[in-house]
Amino acid sequence: MIRKSILVVGLGLLASTTLFANNKEQRRLENSGVVMQEIMNVPDDLPRDVMERAKCVIVFPSVLKAAFVVGASYGRGAMVCRTGKDFHGPWGAPAMYALEGGSVGFQIGGQATDLVLLIMNDAGAQSILSSKVKLGGDASIAAGPVGRDASADTDAFMRSEILSYSRTRGVFIGVSLEGSTLRPDDDATFDVYGRKLTAREIVIEGRIGIPPSGRHLVGVLQRNSPYNESKESAGNK
Repeated sequence: MIRKSILVVGLGLLASTTLFANNKEQRRLENSGVVMQEIMNVPDDLPRDVMERAKCVIVFPSVLKAAFVVGASYGRGAMVCRTGKDFHGPWGAPAMYALEGGSVGFQIGGQATDLVLLIMNDAGAQSILSSKVKLGGDASIAAGPVGRDASADTDAFMRSEILSYSRTRGVFIGVSLEGSTLRPDDDATFDVYGRKLTAREIVIEGRIGIPPSGRHLVGVLQRNSPYNESKESAGNK
């Protein structure tokens, strides 16, 4: 009887731990939607023409400076890409991602900072979906333009595969993330969906639908940027 009781308690603790882990990642995904909504509600933050050219968006909510000392842990968030050939369709299901260490070109003190990365071309999207990439090395990155009149037509922005932004205390600016690495967070994705899936299976192959915890984030993107206006995709509409 005692052994049975111990077994039941052990299984109960295991189930509780698993449930907690699932809820934690689902809350992170939900919070990514809240962050994106708040940013899109301010016209002077993310330029509309920049957003309309993005193939994918990655949101890292509430990243702390302590996560970016050399060799430390990482910020976690979610990536959503447009579906279809050349990423010109509606926004699809999210995959979870991790941003690791390296020297980050900004100071945020003890305040939590939200990070947003825009993937601007097919090459950038394909490389990020395939494996771990070093920003500024494997994938080119630049601090993104801000303001409603800012444009992505300058040479620096046109050459960059990724544009990066940060928001601290309501201040939204372009930020350098060179030297950091970006990778699919398969464990977090498992916690969100309850099954093993790769980022490529979710984004390219469309293996699964949008989970309830990701509907807000995807809905915000679809309402604010329903069409891909990049030159790469214009010929495929």
